[in-house]
Amino acid sequence: MEFRHLEGFLAVAEELHFGRAAARLHRTQPSLSQQLQRLERTLEVQLVERTSHEVRLTSAGRAFEVDARAIMAQAQKAADSAREVAAGRTGTVRVGYNFPAGQHILPATMAMMHTQHPQLSVKLEERRTGSQLAALQEGELDVALVYGHPVTSDFHHRHLLSLPMIAIVGQGHRWAGRPGVPFAELARQACILFSREKCPAMYDAIMTAAERASVRLSVAHVVDDPVATGILVSVKPLVGFASVSRGIFGIGTAGGVRPTWVQLYDPVPMIDLYVVWREGDGPHGPRTAFLDCLEAVGPFQAPARAEARIA
Repeated sequence: MEFRHLEGFLAVAEELHFGRAAARLHRTQPSLSQQLQRLERTLEVQLVERTSHEVRLTSAGRAFEVDARAIMAQAQKAADSAREVAAGRTGTVRVGYNFPAGQHILPATMAMMHTQHPQLSVKLEERRTGSQLAALQEGELDVALVYGHPVTSDFHHRHLLSLPMIAIVGQGHRWAGRPGVPFAELARQACILFSREKCPAMYDAIMTAAERASVRLSVAHVVDDPVATGILVSVKPLVGFASVSRGIFGIGTAGGVRPTWVQLYDPVPMIDLYVVWREGDGPHGPRTAFLDCLEAVGPFQAPARAEARIA
């Protein structure tokens, strides 16, 4: 069974006249008759009765017409969907992001996506940098908003924002309430760090600052969950690390006690936020639309409170 045979049958069913049906399809009447006969032989049933005076559908033909229309409509829908996706007008872009991206990058970008590309869907997943890049490599994400950028040529990247890093301590810590602490004072503090593979750029920023300050960090715990870090520093005399965005917008609590944050300086450890993506998608795909909106709403800036505190 071929689509052109269904198309010919439906034209005959609508016109009830072979000449008019053939003219509508820009075919000859003999070829349309032959196609209908092939369709009937394939189905092993007569669909159309034709006399010298009239053309009419058999009862089998009327039943077949209903499903034939559904088949042709579904085929048209599939073709339209393919064209829409190819033109970037429909589809889904899967975006991974971290905490600062959720605060500073995504709100304006998503607002523009909704305005400029209302038929596109954006699926958001909050993950650490290492997890995002692994998902991007495996094709589970289309775009990653991460700290740092990979050096492999498999990925493209664009810098979005630079953020200072801060120290996180409990309300009872002796640093609490201080506007800033020299990085060298970490030499006398027990710290909480995380596995480097979870966020290489942030880990390296901390270690680079420690090297510049001639400090050897004393790591008491390795914790990969920022919320768990906030809980631990609330109940123990420990120092954790985070971007200033997490300090301003959300640190985990323990028993209703919220940890506080303190600016580090001399040096100020800085972390860069990037958008990363792989080659592909075409000039009009969903990912390209997202990246275009991301670029259009920039440039992005660090929180004003952080800038004032550093100054």
